[in-house]
Amino acid sequence: MNSKDTRKQFLNFFKDKGHKIVPSAPMVIKDDPTLLFTNAGMNQFKEYFLGISQSKNARVVDTQKCLRVSGKHNDLEEVGKDTYHHTMFEMLGNWSFGDYFKEDAINWAWELLTDVLKIDKDSLYVSIFEGSNDADQLEMDHEAFELWNKIVPVDRIIKGNKKDNFWEMGDQGPCGPCSEIHVDIRSKEEKAKVSGASLVNQDHPQVVEIWNLVFMQYNRKANGSLESLPAKHVDTGMGFERLCMVLQGVQSNYDTDIFTPIIREIETITNSDYGKNEEVDIAIRVISDHIRAVSFSIADGQLPSNTGAGYVIRRILRRAVRYGFTFLNTKEPFMFRLVKVLTGSLGDAFPELKEQKQLIENVIKEEEYSFLKTLDQGLVLLDSIIANTKGETVDGGKAFELYDTFGFPIDLTALILSEKGYKLDEVGFDKAMQKQKNRSKSASEISKEDWEILQDDNEQEFVGYDMLDVEVKITKYRKVVSKKDGTQFQLVFNLTPFYAEGGGQVGDKGYLEDVHGDVVYITDTKKENNEIIHFAKNLPKHLGESFKAVVDKKQRSRTEANHTATHLLHQALREILGKHVEQKGSSVHSKYLRFDFSHFSKLTSDELREVENFVNARIDGQLQLQENRNVPMKDAIEEGAMALFGEKYGDAVRTIKFGQSIELCGGTHVKNTGDIWQFKIKSEGAVAAGIRRIEAITGDAVKDFHVDNDTLLTKIKDALGNSQDPVKSLVGLQEENSSLKKQVAELLKDKAKNLKGDLLQELEEVNGVQFLAKHIDLDAGGIKDLCFDIGSNKDNLFLLFGAEQDGKALLSCYVSKELVTAKGLNAGAIVRELGKYIQGGGGGQPFFATAGGKNPAGIAEALEKAKVYLTK
Repeated sequence: MNSKDTRKQFLNFFKDKGHKIVPSAPMVIKDDPTLLFTNAGMNQFKEYFLGISQSKNARVVDTQKCLRVSGKHNDLEEVGKDTYHHTMFEMLGNWSFGDYFKEDAINWAWELLTDVLKIDKDSLYVSIFEGSNDADQLEMDHEAFELWNKIVPVDRIIKGNKKDNFWEMGDQGPCGPCSEIHVDIRSKEEKAKVSGASLVNQDHPQVVEIWNLVFMQYNRKANGSLESLPAKHVDTGMGFERLCMVLQGVQSNYDTDIFTPIIREIETITNSDYGKNEEVDIAIRVISDHIRAVSFSIADGQLPSNTGAGYVIRRILRRAVRYGFTFLNTKEPFMFRLVKVLTGSLGDAFPELKEQKQLIENVIKEEEYSFLKTLDQGLVLLDSIIANTKGETVDGGKAFELYDTFGFPIDLTALILSEKGYKLDEVGFDKAMQKQKNRSKSASEISKEDWEILQDDNEQEFVGYDMLDVEVKITKYRKVVSKKDGTQFQLVFNLTPFYAEGGGQVGDKGYLEDVHGDVVYITDTKKENNEIIHFAKNLPKHLGESFKAVVDKKQRSRTEANHTATHLLHQALREILGKHVEQKGSSVHSKYLRFDFSHFSKLTSDELREVENFVNARIDGQLQLQENRNVPMKDAIEEGAMALFGEKYGDAVRTIKFGQSIELCGGTHVKNTGDIWQFKIKSEGAVAAGIRRIEAITGDAVKDFHVDNDTLLTKIKDALGNSQDPVKSLVGLQEENSSLKKQVAELLKDKAKNLKGDLLQELEEVNGVQFLAKHIDLDAGGIKDLCFDIGSNKDNLFLLFGAEQDGKALLSCYVSKELVTAKGLNAGAIVRELGKYIQGGGGGQPFFATAGGKNPAGIAEALEKAKVYLTK
């Protein structure tokens, strides 16, 4: 059975059992502060498990794209080394929200696996929770045991500990015992020698967990205690890739039709063979897995970057490139060429891959180029570190600096050192890494107390589209402490006018006022598990009373103007640049807006002016807002509303229309485009390959912009003697300056030529090295030219020149390349050390480097210390 049929059969089986098939949520999570990525099928249903809201369907089934590369669930380092762990994978799941429980979940799982999919019953083992003797004092899951004992012999039921058979969402929240189903795909001979039961949960590649049935019946409180949930739920997750391995009769996930087309393409591109060499095989598995994770992330709107989720994606991609570089000898970008095969394989099940194919290829290709350049630079730096190493062990701190600052992989460092006969100080590296982790963890540590319930209300209502102040009651609150923000309180109201951060728009600010005149300021509003949460520095004194909740009107109005402007900007870009333009992200604040979009080239000044004029024409046209709430998704799309890739939409959506601009949007907007007043683009530039970014302002910010420009123009005119044509005057000054620069450059060249002869006479020999350290009167460029000019005439040369420019100190160090190799001298390391005398720092290559500082008085001492490097 091929993978496409397997996926379809799973979904249809549970559809026949009364489950509604729902689409996969985006893999990149945008509105949940507790997660970067969807790492389990249950993520999109958290609000139902927490009892915050009720699902319209008590039974659902889906296949969810997941990513496990950070936090508690992190499989990254296992990927490639074994045959069954993945970063990105599909999780098949069936769900019951307070409907059926253990009996149906267990019986249906067995029916599907053995009766429908025809998996050999004798190859299956099941596990149940054995109970715990810790603080929880939980009994064995007798109910699950009895249910399984009706189906399988008792010797196939394994009692598992808390680690394996008790599932928890996190430190707090819903949890419960689980029952896993494991499959043994070893040969008959192997099964006869060793029982499969003894290999369950022992990381055996052919005895693997295939399905986990989680029975959510408890809630873990902040103090660690458990309480029973009012409704019991079923949450199951089956690894699609592992299921296909079993059904296709192969011994590895990578031998299924999910991966074999990608592996064949890697073999072709890299001229390598899978299945003949373990190191090559691991590299190919890593690449075939990682290309999926990176491609799906980009399709969902997450570009590689240096922070947050983007950093994780960049790390995955670079890991794959590194494996190709080291073990498949790929020195040019190649991974982007795999996107075509991936799209052909999974494009029908996940159409976003087809729609975003060109963008995915462009982004990956540019990232590959960038990282290969980093690898080249890192190799030079590593050679320098080795040259300055005494003994056979390279300092772990320096290796960490190479990893942390330059992104050079530590496993590649260790490999190169081993090839050159050196060892890595792993303890030192781990120590430096742990220090950084501790700093990062300390900065992000947060503790949340349990919610204090004041009144039951599961139907929180947002009224902020129509009202900015309303009477509310606090339904619950909790205390939150973090190193970054200190002590805060999170408040939930029965209804709220405050817009929660989402869709690129910032959350509202404002205040609560009680009948006594006491005021509590709301500093931010966010959404967590589809619940609107208000942040405050302190709690109201009279929690049980009613409050007047008031949104900061000025900030909301400015934010609305910027949000509406992004819609008009989107329309303008599609009209002027072409229909290929799609929104790839936005950030809407009260002071400015940022809009990311797909486009292949820099916008010209004429295009930017045309875009600006297009938006302002619609502002001048005073277009009225046409808003439709609770529109069926299908009807909205048919009407022409634009849906964004990577966003999760419900069955009913809200549409925002201004003239011909119509989009699906949950944010707040002006009632009339005239309220925006004016639109002004401040900058346009590249974010990634094929992605551009426009930053713009509206309303009061534009007024301030014009005032600032008028002030600046006045100052320029004053500086030019009140010229009536400042542009002409500036052009004249530029031409004059250019002419003078050429004259100065010629004079400096002549000066350097004259200096060269004198300096050659001053060279002295120190331990076989031609040495000179001297204070000279040249600029940085002139000193560099002089160094290389002298270096072309002399071997075994060590030069250190100091100079003073505009009150600043400059040191320049030149070392002949033969000395870098023979004596381990490194110009970059030398100027970094000597830079302390001029109260500065610098660096460069092993043969030439510079340092700058604010203490010219220290130049003499730095020059004096230079000879020490030749006498060590």
